[in-house]
Formats: sequence, structure tokens, C-alpha cells
Amino acid sequence: MTDKTPSTWFVTGASSGIGLAVARAAADRGDNVVALARTTAAIQPLVEQHGSRVLAQAVDVRRPAEVRDAVSNTLEAFGRIDVVVNNAGYGLFGAVEESTDTQARDTFDTNVFGVLHVLRATLPVLRAQRSGHVLQGSSYYGRIAEPGVGLLSATKYAVEGLTDALTPELEPLGIKVTLVEPGPTATAFVSNLDVAESIADYDQTVREVQKAIGDLPPETFNAPDQVAAAVLAVVDAPRPPRRLVTGSFAVKAIREALEDQLAELKEWEATALAVDDVLVAS
Repeated sequence: MTDKTPSTWFVTGASSGIGLAVARAAADRGDNVVALARTTAAIQPLVEQHGSRVLAQAVDVRRPAEVRDAVSNTLEAFGRIDVVVNNAGYGLFGAVEESTDTQARDTFDTNVFGVLHVLRATLPVLRAQRSGHVLQGSSYYGRIAEPGVGLLSATKYAVEGLTDALTPELEPLGIKVTLVEPGPTATAFVSNLDVAESIADYDQTVREVQKAIGDLPPETFNAPDQVAAAVLAVVDAPRPPRRLVTGSFAVKAIREALEDQLAELKEWEATALAVDDVLVAS
């Protein structure tokens, strides 16, 4: 990426929230943007403002053929892909037991298999170029979990795991990878959550978390434009991080979770290491 040559961004989930903010920020600075969403009405103002530098594509990431077609259209319009923003997401709130099989599969279909579909369609382009940057949309819930977000966290943990393997796989090929882990952000994500049918035994845990989320003060929620600015800074960095956490809420939550894990590892280290002892038959 240089000041002289516009980069081409391939952004999923671009009709709202962080995806739309990233698409707007990239277009506003003169880059080319391919904005993917299931419906593209919210993207049209960007098209009208920036003309041929913004290409809106109606795509459901759960459908591999639609993603592949969008990649073909991108190459036809701009000739390359520099940044892949794997941002499309689906949310489910409820206790693990409360979530139906259909709800669980729907969540994984978008948040995990959708991510895979985008990777399989775009990585051949980036590999041929021997360049590019993949931004994997995760969440602070990709590093922690609490009552009510078990299925959502499970999908984000999956994305984190596959990305930790993907990063060294792509590094020798000149492709960078960053997990984006936003904290609470002022988007429609929470209001659009699918909610599982409740079981009363989980009222003291799941419903209390639900209430706590609803009671968060407005200043807890970061502006999508600020998250987008952080994303652009990472893309422009010569040595981008493997993980970008955004917002003080997420930084605090993740730090506390890591400290708890380290403390427990230390507490049980003697038991853990005891399994290395060689048992000699008497």
C-alpha cells in the first residue's frame, strides 16, 4: 500500500456498524471498496458519493458461490484485492442449553463457515499477488465468555483458533493477518440478537447478564467510526498486530481474563507437571 496507488478493500457485513464505518473510511481516503451485504440499500450513499470506486454487492456469506462471484466482480473492477475485512456476523443470546440446534447452526453458518467461504474465495488472489492483509472480525467475546453468550463466544473462539493457525500459514506468502476484537460498540448488533427461549433456572445467571448489558451506560459503547480509524491504522502499520482490541472495556475484560488464567495455571502447575513423572512398575 502506497500513497500513490489506491488499495482495494473487500468488506463483508458492510451495510451497518463497523463494516459500514470501515467501508466509508477507506473510501473517504481514496481507496477502492467492494462492500458486501445481504441487502445493499445502506451502501448506496457511498456509491453515490464515490462513484466507481465503491462497488456494492448483494452477497450472503453463507453461500460460497455468491462470495466467489463477488471476488470475480472485484477483480474485473479493480484488478486486485489488498484488504479483506471478514466482518459479517450473527448474534445469539441465551444459555447454552436454551439454544436450539437450528439457532446454533445458524450462528456457526455465518460466523464460522461464512468466514471460511470468504477466505477460500479471496486467499487465492492474495497468494497470487504475494501480498494483502486479512482482518478477521472477532470480538472481546473471542477471548472471554459469560452466561448467555456461549454460542456467540464459541463461534468467535473458533475464528480465533483458525486465525492463529492461518497467520503463520500466510506469513511466508507475504500476507498479513489481524484479528479485530471490539468491545461494546454503538451498532445495531445487540438489538438484532436472536434470543433463545428462556429456562427459569438460568434467570440468576443469563438474565442477570442480559440486564447488566442493558444497563451499560452509553459511554461504554465505542463509535464505529473510531473503531474504523483503529482498523485503518493497523492496515497502514508496517508490522501490524496479530490482535487489535478496541475500547477500554474490552482491554480491561481481556486483561482480567488472562490474569485469571495465568493464576489458575500457576495454582495447578504441580498437578499438571506430575503427569510427566515416569511410573516404574513395582
